[in-house]
Amino acid sequence: MLVLAHRGSSGGGPLPGGRAARENTLDAFAAARRLGADGVELDVRRTADGALVVHHDAEVPGVGPIANVDRRDLPAGVPTLDEALESCTGALVDVEVKHEAAVDPGRELAAAVAAALAGRPPWTAAPGPGRTPAGILVSSFDPGSLAVVTERAPEVPTGLLVDWTADAREALAAARRLGCTALHPFVTQVDASLVAAVHRAGMALHVWTVNADADLAAMAALGADAVITDRVAAALAAAGRRPRNGEAAAGSSTIGP
Repeated sequence: MLVLAHRGSSGGGPLPGGRAARENTLDAFAAARRLGADGVELDVRRTADGALVVHHDAEVPGVGPIANVDRRDLPAGVPTLDEALESCTGALVDVEVKHEAAVDPGRELAAAVAAALAGRPPWTAAPGPGRTPAGILVSSFDPGSLAVVTERAPEVPTGLLVDWTADAREALAAARRLGCTALHPFVTQVDASLVAAVHRAGMALHVWTVNADADLAAMAALGADAVITDRVAAALAAAGRRPRNGEAAAGSSTIGP
């Protein structure tokens, strides 16, 4: 079971000087890698001047909606997608496209992400002996965004995120129609029959957001291919591995993709 740090590791141990990393920052991505995470999940948005930046919420406190401001107006701690990917070289990166129909009806963000990722190494979750999983996958709750990515950059693998209120089996059928590599259901939607159905479809199962010890153990036992988690050390323990720096299996409990 692969372990992906949810928005990086903001709860997986202090940085030098005793400070904690802020989510979706270069510090958080570096902290995840130090702990031994296989990769990270991050969120991408588009500024008014077309820059791709990494931030979960649509607005930056004290600045306003990201879609309405230029890159130069954002705080220095908000990285560009290129900066984030560079910091994660050699790891798995799940790039979530944050589509909002009212802001981006033409899905320009998805098209820009496809252009930015074209030619980059695709997600390699099952490498040969002695190799480390690495590469990039694009995920979204919006099927239209994934369709745009596949049309513009067919070599980039995609994963359909499933809202926790949706029917995961219906989402699996939609993911198959889209040609997705993976299905990303919420942890409460996952059972043995869903795992089996996803694998029969030739797809991987990446589960969000898995934080409770019991849920981490259950996902490992069920054969989930990856968990997206705020608790990297606990997830590694559930997968039968140890964090690289000996960090205790504690962490934050941020909920949401």
